[in-house]
Amino acid sequence: MNRAHALICSSGWWARTVERELLPWGLAGVELGDDVLEIGPGFGATTRVLTRRGGRLSVLELEPGYCEQLRRLLPESVNVERGDATQMPFADGRFSAVVCFTMLHHLPSPELQDRLLAEAARVLRDGGVFAGTDSLGTGRVFRLLHIRDTLVPVSPDGLPERLEGAGFADPRVQRGGRSFRFRARKPAPCVSFASG
Repeated sequence: MNRAHALICSSGWWARTVERELLPWGLAGVELGDDVLEIGPGFGATTRVLTRRGGRLSVLELEPGYCEQLRRLLPESVNVERGDATQMPFADGRFSAVVCFTMLHHLPSPELQDRLLAEAARVLRDGGVFAGTDSLGTGRVFRLLHIRDTLVPVSPDGLPERLEGAGFADPRVQRGGRSFRFRARKPAPCVSFASG
């Protein structure tokens, strides 16, 4: 993350935007359950809001400096793990929900984005939800904020197919302003009973 981008993401303005607009819109109608994983929280504006909902919360962050900062700022009950979201250090079926906000475009290729989606499906319980938001990647200011930074926009039109390819069911994507929100669930396995 470049300096200008970091300044915005650590600002009080962004924290208020996350609390009042981004998370309420991004998670409207989503039941997260009792054990949530947030991927790529960065400075933790979204995480601070998620801590208020109760239940267990873990975060997975790649950058060591952000991990140290999150451990200092968040309640001790939040499990902060340093790791790569394309190779998550969690057991299969561990979480009731996986969420990520405005971070998918920071992965350096569509292939790595797809690996993150597959890992999110792997660590979810059957019936668990994967939800979040991302930026459309349009607009001059948005592009300027990503100079010398990773910017691989995710097309909301192609995301449902990519979510299904990662193992999710019922993918839904909705645009809103310069962002989009998404949600999908990990299907429960079909159980068939033999007659006889």
